[in-house]
Amino acid sequence: MMKKSLKLVTLFAIILAASCSQERMDQKAEETDERIEPVRTMTLDYQTVARSVEYTATLLAFEEIHMAPAAPGRIEKIYPEVGDRVKKGEMLVQMDRTQLHQAEIQLKTLEADFRRFDTLKKAGSIPQQQYDQLKSQIDVLKANVEFLRENTRLHAPFNGVISGRYYESGEVYSGAPSPLTAKAAVVSIVQIDRLKAVVPVSERFFPLIKIGMEADLNIDTYPGKTFKGHVFRIHPTIDPASRTFSVEVAINNQDNKLRPGMFSRVNFDLEEIEALLLPAIAVLKLQGSNERYIFIEENNRARRIGVIMGTRYNDDVEVISDELKPGQKVIVSGQARLLDGMAVEVVE
Repeated sequence: MMKKSLKLVTLFAIILAASCSQERMDQKAEETDERIEPVRTMTLDYQTVARSVEYTATLLAFEEIHMAPAAPGRIEKIYPEVGDRVKKGEMLVQMDRTQLHQAEIQLKTLEADFRRFDTLKKAGSIPQQQYDQLKSQIDVLKANVEFLRENTRLHAPFNGVISGRYYESGEVYSGAPSPLTAKAAVVSIVQIDRLKAVVPVSERFFPLIKIGMEADLNIDTYPGKTFKGHVFRIHPTIDPASRTFSVEVAINNQDNKLRPGMFSRVNFDLEEIEALLLPAIAVLKLQGSNERYIFIEENNRARRIGVIMGTRYNDDVEVISDELKPGQKVIVSGQARLLDGMAVEVVE
């Protein structure tokens, strides 16, 4: 009986040993048959980059004036047409001069009387009060003549282009607002050798925007071309509705490629930061979601790490994750075929 039990134990041990041996062989076969994916990697490291923000804005004339006399009256002559270039000081509109001529005649008459009064005063023939009253009348009339001269001849306040003409020569200027501008005007003049963009910037960037800061403008009319501008005015208040403040950017337009009304994208480089950058092709997106991830190589294995995408810099993109550290090997080629934990071989 005892010999029979010993035989059974020995047989069981033999079967167990054979089973373990077979498992080791199967495991070894599986390891031998495992697919190894060839990949290329790059070493992750911090890079110094300028953080930028982009806003949209419409280009405006640097200056725009709607020119009109101070009082209604007949228009003798409007010299320029819409689109004409004018120089600073050039006469644009000649208004009726009847009132001006009348005031000039009155002034000459009073000045002649004043010269006689001056002689009589020196001789003591008239009281000081009468002399002073006449002098005051002359001063008032001189101011009136100067006012009429200024408002019967309208001159260009700067070099610019006529953007609107709302009357014809011989018509009467009424003083009513034009339906095109909602302002009373005979002609409008704009300065376009310089333009500006009024950009609504988020209030969190208020400490970073400075006078003189450069800005890059991209215009849809000129794809691939970047225009340079600079900040010349910062509005001091925050709009409580939009939580933004206005920044005015000046753009040199001496070559006249740009026009008021064009749509633009304005980029500001706000500050230099240390960021982890990767080629954009290294970042994968989970199908059907907005989840982004990358693979790193560790001990010849692919390890998947979820990331958040930051700012894009040309072909590179900022990636953010608590699991990423400088010195790690990020897979930048062959990652589309990988699964987490898959065997990989780094190739040159």
